[in-house]
Amino acid sequence: MRYFFLAYALIVLGTVGLLGFRGEHSRKPPLEIFPDMVRQNKVRPQTPSELFPDQYASRVFPENTVPHSAPYMVNGQVLTNNGQPVYAYQDIPLNTGKIPGTTNFVDLNPLPITHQLLERGQQRFQINCLPCHGALGDGKGITSKYNMAPANFHDQRLVNMPDGEIFNTITYGKNLMGPYGANVTTEDRWAVVAYVRVLQRSQLASVEDVPEAKRSQFKK
Repeated sequence: MRYFFLAYALIVLGTVGLLGFRGEHSRKPPLEIFPDMVRQNKVRPQTPSELFPDQYASRVFPENTVPHSAPYMVNGQVLTNNGQPVYAYQDIPLNTGKIPGTTNFVDLNPLPITHQLLERGQQRFQINCLPCHGALGDGKGITSKYNMAPANFHDQRLVNMPDGEIFNTITYGKNLMGPYGANVTTEDRWAVVAYVRVLQRSQLASVEDVPEAKRSQFKK
């Protein structure tokens, strides 16, 4: 037993010797277990460096580098918000699906709904969503045969769901559905949301939704 108390005392003394007492002030420099984490062997911007032949620490971007701060491009045009380019780091509905400064989802897709956007949404839907949700978005994809229950986009709950919430689900996943934020770009996620609305309209629309001049084309 005395060996136990001796070992215990040594552990306590060693801990106190290394870490000191909680809340105690000391003018001695702290013990650095990994000093390279604080004092890294690196160069500062705009300073000389002997590492490179031209002696410059700041380097020119390599050719074909994709800038991290490039604005969004939609249909070959820079996407703007109130006349200003839109970037991926901004707290805006396009990036979050939410009203800035709140947890409320936006009701409508922030991207302009064009034929090109819907075609892109259809393509991305067929690649990423069709295996589970089915070609019609009715939840009858191939995975439904394996005791899974993918969401049916024609359920009234999802029909009434804000566009921003569908975008959020695609981004972060829900229940058995995994996140697609890393696989599908921001613009493509909104394109998928737009195409989901097309699928809902194709199944749930009534004849009153068709322009009166074209109603005669439908067979009764």
